[in-house]
Amino acid sequence: MTITELPFRATTEQACHWLAQQTGMPWTLTRLIESSLTPYVWLDYDAACPALFGEANGGYAAPIFFEADIRRLAAGSEDVLITMTKDAYSIVTQLKPPGFQRALHELRFLKKDLERLAGKLKHEAEPQPVSMKEATESQTGINKEQVVIAFSSLVRINLEQALATGGGIFGDEGARVKGSAKRAKNKIVWNPITLALGLNDVYRVPMSHLKRAFNTHDFLEAWIGDWNRTLVLLGK
Repeated sequence: MTITELPFRATTEQACHWLAQQTGMPWTLTRLIESSLTPYVWLDYDAACPALFGEANGGYAAPIFFEADIRRLAAGSEDVLITMTKDAYSIVTQLKPPGFQRALHELRFLKKDLERLAGKLKHEAEPQPVSMKEATESQTGINKEQVVIAFSSLVRINLEQALATGGGIFGDEGARVKGSAKRAKNKIVWNPITLALGLNDVYRVPMSHLKRAFNTHDFLEAWIGDWNRTLVLLGK
């Protein structure tokens, strides 16, 4: 199979074949997941859970990102089980037990995620000197809502409350951009790289889950380059 143009949502087979063409290496579903790609499944509108769909009465593509659901897929399960996802408005939602079960062939991967991964792998394959230049503190960051969307599902604490309290890694001595707390509440921002490293160190959030977060959310796209360089410097 030769794929010259990926569809907007590629099947697992299409994604694996296309990445094999781009990288010269074999790909499997497990490897896609281990590379922090987020699989999606199309959910047709279900009147039994209207809040999940909102105004998306035709259905929507639901992401699979919850650790247990992802681990099950990566281990070679024969079907898909979704126990937590995001609703049509991208709000994290816990599904009623036992969750939604779907066939493996229903999995889809976003074209933009696949192209970003291929570009990243090609870039990493090029010989590049590692710069040891001391990083300077970024004067920009992401707001509270974005922090909650990106990281709340990875920790067992009330992240929104922790951000409001501003202690430890959530304050000025941690990831909160210095000076931003003096502004209006909706102007306070956090450096997502510093925050992610703190979540790994203090709350033991696996680095693979943090990598997936940076590759999942559009508002973190501008930080991916600095994130990857930081991981190289840290040997992670």
